[in-house]
Amino acid sequence: MEDLIRGKKVTVFGLGLNQGGVGTVRFLVSHGVREIIVTDAKTAEMLAPSIEALKDIPNIRYVLGEHRREDFIDTDLVIKNPAIPWTNGFVQAAQEAGVPVEMDASLFFQFCRGTIIGVTGTKGKTTTATLLAFLLRSSDLCHPEVGSGPAKEGKTVVEVGVGQTPVLSLLDWIDEETLVVFELSSWRLSALRKHHMSPHIAIFTNFFADHLNYYSSMDDYFEDKRMICAFQKSDDILIHPSGKPRFAYGCGEGKKLEFSLDDTGVNPLVFWQGDSVVYRDETGKEEILFDQSQLLLLRGEHNRSNILAAVAGALMVGVSVEDIRVALPKFTGVRHRLERVREWHGVEWYNDTTATVPEAAEHALESFSEPIILIAGGADKNLDFTRLAQTLVMHPPKATILFRGDATDKLLEALQQQKFDTKDIALVDSMAVAIDQAKEKAQSGDVVLLSPGAASFGIFQNEFDRGDQFRELVLNFEE
Repeated sequence: MEDLIRGKKVTVFGLGLNQGGVGTVRFLVSHGVREIIVTDAKTAEMLAPSIEALKDIPNIRYVLGEHRREDFIDTDLVIKNPAIPWTNGFVQAAQEAGVPVEMDASLFFQFCRGTIIGVTGTKGKTTTATLLAFLLRSSDLCHPEVGSGPAKEGKTVVEVGVGQTPVLSLLDWIDEETLVVFELSSWRLSALRKHHMSPHIAIFTNFFADHLNYYSSMDDYFEDKRMICAFQKSDDILIHPSGKPRFAYGCGEGKKLEFSLDDTGVNPLVFWQGDSVVYRDETGKEEILFDQSQLLLLRGEHNRSNILAAVAGALMVGVSVEDIRVALPKFTGVRHRLERVREWHGVEWYNDTTATVPEAAEHALESFSEPIILIAGGADKNLDFTRLAQTLVMHPPKATILFRGDATDKLLEALQQQKFDTKDIALVDSMAVAIDQAKEKAQSGDVVLLSPGAASFGIFQNEFDRGDQFRELVLNFEE
């Protein structure tokens, strides 16, 4: 690490507002860089929170509101924001000049001394990773958390890439006895290709259309996703859903294991049998792990799959069946992911802001039998809204409120093609107006569901800002 960073001049390409850029800069400073150039197309005013968070660091030179070619070729190292594609002209200029280009994830993988359990998939990454880390921490294998002291003998569990915690912020805590649960987007996985690295245990939850404003095709998107297992060694493990042989295509030398929503596929390790999850060990012996009734806070068919993926990962790390049975009923869910915020005057309010693709909104809608007031819509990622429109036609919400945006325009057009009368759909420009309209329409026994099925840019800083605004407004209702 020291040879790559210490005493070097480093360009950080994309500071952003999600703390990742701030975390990268602080990591570089702590490891002795000589000079840091931070460049971002956003202005200083737009990036004020991130700049304020770095005000104590003296050796930063900001180039904001623009990018300059010299900052990418007259430097020792470029670290790019994950959302910036490798085809970007400044990235290519650096590479052509022989300047190495890294991301936070590639630095982490190169220098991490612990065992990495990587979780990827179009959706379900955060729920799976968070549940897996919870099961590990709750077991006799591990300490409760990093920095808390050895409450038990055993390994420490670190979550990386989950939520807005900077990827590099915990790297210095990690040693050979650390289990790292790393939520890996396709963008971060792309950085592992040139280093021929994959996690020791890889979990692939699912795959469907997303980020087609970034990728030229679904095949290109999948090529980055499959880096989760492409370079696995013989003692590594891939865990993926049954009936998805493509997930193991081009995989490395590791062992391939499946989970299944029923007892199908190639001898699944864990599977649902009615309302129970069954574990089948290497000898073929089966035992029931737990029942659906124990998991009241994890609603929806998609979470049945996420539970299997997390349980399979825990079993492969070495968590006992009994530890899993004891821990699972205590899991309270994940913020922003079909999160029950509160009940108010008989109405249940749910925050599913990370449903940023139409399929995720479909899953959320299918998770409730109660009448739904749906808050959805927003910005497009070059996705198809036909199936979401069909779901809304077959199972119409009691009321629909949509944030203005190009994704909303596509959804309205798809609804009209289905001969759905859209005149009663409300279009809004803020969360406050959406909440007020939902309060007017909701009655006792209803569910108000924020599940946008679209990106957040335009009205909100990001999907977390969207969810935070929803939560704050709902939690502040007057009784």
